[in-house]
Amino acid sequence: MDQTFGKKYKLCRQKLMDSVFKTGGIVKQYPYVLHFMEIEEKLEAPFQVTISAPKRNFKKAHDRNRVKRLTRETIRKNKLILETFIENNGKHFVLFMIYTAREELPYEVLLKKTEQLFKQLVKQFENNDTAKIRS
Repeated sequence: MDQTFGKKYKLCRQKLMDSVFKTGGIVKQYPYVLHFMEIEEKLEAPFQVTISAPKRNFKKAHDRNRVKRLTRETIRKNKLILETFIENNGKHFVLFMIYTAREELPYEVLLKKTEQLFKQLVKQFENNDTAKIRS
């Protein structure tokens, strides 16, 4: 079981980020809101993700960075849920994950919520509620 989470998982293309918000779907699991989109092109990684912690909720940069670091760690631990679904179905995703809570939650809670969020995402794609785009 590979638990690395390197640069290939980072969503950097502005065009894809914009289209995730315009044409993609949304899954919510407090404290996260996940904007997602299935894409046709093949990526280096099974999915790419961008993590956001709003300045409105966390005024200090070190607080935002800590929340994003914890979120990246929870994604790393739970990415197997998405990767097995992607391998079985040949799909590729771009994800934009927003942390909406006003305070930092404990790591164990975030780990559980990320797992539930990914399971919701897989369930939604199994029900064919997909948003697709060609790049």
